[in-house]
Amino acid sequence: MEKEKIADLRAFVSYMKSNPSDINDPSLAFFKDYLLSLGAPIPAKSTPRSPKAEQDFSDLEDEIIESDLELDGEIIEPENDPLPQMGDFAKEVSEEDRDAAQMHKSNAIEALSEGNLEEAISQLTMAILLNPTSSILYATRASVFVKLKRPNAAIVDANRATEINPDSAKGYKSRGMAKAMLGKWEEAASDLHLAAKLDFDEEINVVLKQVEPIVHKIEEHRRKYERLRKEREMKKAQAERQRRRAEAESHQKANKSSESKPSASNGSPGSQDGQVIVVRSQHDLTTRLKAASNASRLSILYFTATWCGPCRVMAPLFVKLAQKHPQVVFLKLDIDQLGSVAQEWNVTSVPTFFFVKNGKTVDTVVGADKNGLERSIALHAK
Repeated sequence: MEKEKIADLRAFVSYMKSNPSDINDPSLAFFKDYLLSLGAPIPAKSTPRSPKAEQDFSDLEDEIIESDLELDGEIIEPENDPLPQMGDFAKEVSEEDRDAAQMHKSNAIEALSEGNLEEAISQLTMAILLNPTSSILYATRASVFVKLKRPNAAIVDANRATEINPDSAKGYKSRGMAKAMLGKWEEAASDLHLAAKLDFDEEINVVLKQVEPIVHKIEEHRRKYERLRKEREMKKAQAERQRRRAEAESHQKANKSSESKPSASNGSPGSQDGQVIVVRSQHDLTTRLKAASNASRLSILYFTATWCGPCRVMAPLFVKLAQKHPQVVFLKLDIDQLGSVAQEWNVTSVPTFFFVKNGKTVDTVVGADKNGLERSIALHAK
């Protein structure tokens, strides 16, 4: 075959893989007939969604956009001031350093009592540089930064305080109050609750009374939208199941129509000459075998399954043999759909072929034995 034609064929196959339902286009009827002759399944013709279904599907595709949550808490802009000096954490602190640091801490407490917050920060910084391993010094300076409305600096000091001493109630308290200033309500509540658990004081209780209602409002808002998202996902899943079910039903109807279309030459349910007849029920099988027996015709029961590889190999041959021997009734039975029938016929593997004539089984072929199948037909179709 010419290379250009092969390239065109490859492009056509690639297109059909992406648009399988286009095989139902009238202009491709010749190719569809060829595929049917090989026993290939044909996808159902795609049906456009109704405007309402399209709108419903579009609604499910839209993302849920959360509305703005109005909160009553007061928030301040974080400061741009340089962060405080932290000291050398690896420094070996002498007794003289500790004594000097304690003196500066006392000076800071005195400055606080006089309302001189900047002086208190200065004294505490000198104390930290002398003794950078003291958790209480960082926690105390953090509390002063909170009073100065410098939440970022307070958080830095509180972090260091809780690193040195994980039980620093004052560190958690200062960090919780600083995060509340920045509007980090849930983090603030977590720190404040931990501080209260370690060492409760009334100031923590006052701040928690302001923070907790806001946190509850945030949690309710989050639960609401999580619930909406879950409902949306459930609706999408249900819509997808309905779509797949509709496609499967349409596909099944199309296959039924293509495989079981009555022959114009004979309306008898047991003899659609030259075609493979798909058996749908026990009653259907009994009716067709009886009609074939009345006409003294050979019937071949082909037990198969969609998951069976050898069955897919034998399917095209079975179609060709039906066309070659129009006097023989070719019946196809899916063991997954007709389990009770397969059990009645003692089918233990697929493919299995039973040859029935005048109401009696005259031969059996098990497996993908093409030669055996053709020999048995030649023997019994006379």
